[in-house]
Amino acid sequence: MSEYFLEVKNLKKHFPIYGGVFLRQIASVFALDGVSFGIKKGETIGLVGESGCGKTTLGRTILRLYDPTEGEIYFQNVNITQLPQKKMQSMRREMQMIFQDPFESLNSRHTVRSILEEPFIIHKIGTHKEREKKIDELLERVELPSSAKDRYPHEFSGGQRQRIGIARAIALEPKLIVCDEPVSALDVSIQSQILNLLLDLQQSMGLTYIFIAHDLSVVKHISDHVIVMYLGHVVEFIEAKIINQNPLHPYTQALVSAIPIPDPTIKKKKIILQGDVPSPIHPPSGCRFHTRCPYVQEICKNEIPALTNHSSDGEHLVACHFAGEIGNSL
Repeated sequence: MSEYFLEVKNLKKHFPIYGGVFLRQIASVFALDGVSFGIKKGETIGLVGESGCGKTTLGRTILRLYDPTEGEIYFQNVNITQLPQKKMQSMRREMQMIFQDPFESLNSRHTVRSILEEPFIIHKIGTHKEREKKIDELLERVELPSSAKDRYPHEFSGGQRQRIGIARAIALEPKLIVCDEPVSALDVSIQSQILNLLLDLQQSMGLTYIFIAHDLSVVKHISDHVIVMYLGHVVEFIEAKIINQNPLHPYTQALVSAIPIPDPTIKKKKIILQGDVPSPIHPPSGCRFHTRCPYVQEICKNEIPALTNHSSDGEHLVACHFAGEIGNSL
């Protein structure tokens, strides 16, 4: 029996590219290329990295919205990687997703009542009267009035629409929720309200979160651990509470240095990375980050660094050949 509620082992997802007269496969997009991690029940794992690093692909592959190319996903000690669609559908009662854009993820032709009733209809749960009661309870949980159920998504603000998306995600009382940048499209004042709502729901329902975001300060606030990704690889796994003080991978250090400090009297060293993110179609050999790393050496160009432990409790893993020598350069 694994100690982890969810465990991902060497997960890969390669998207084929077709071309030519006969539309044959001519290349692949290496969106995920060997991701491994575990998450305990009730925890929140934050996923951060630049656009195109594989965060959203990882979340969707874990839920089997994408079938993995290789690797294994264990959910409550069940290998769901090869589960047939019928069994996967019943498993999805316990695994849900909150999408980035609430306007795009909600059907504009349906009322809130129809949107929230749909999961119960699909899984054949309850009578019409029981479902109606459940809808009222869901709206109350996400702090919306019961009158909202007769309105359409376009009649709500962005924050209210995201609350509807959250209500839909928790409708079947899942155990795992993948939050795909749920606050990035919202105003800062509304972001804090949604984050507090997610934290309250986690506490009251015993939820486990995978929280995807590009804002490291948001991830630090809500997460227990943070996974930093670069070009489909995990480069650092670190406790959220120490990510500002002790990032060891050069890429994590650059991300942390970009977090703004509200006090203008405090001067902070900013690490500017040179060059652009390489194409995931033709990723660099060796360490994926070596083309932009200020500490690059010959071994970095030829050998992929393994995730190695840099703490006594095994809670800080870094994929860098020289992490112990570089240390924290912030």
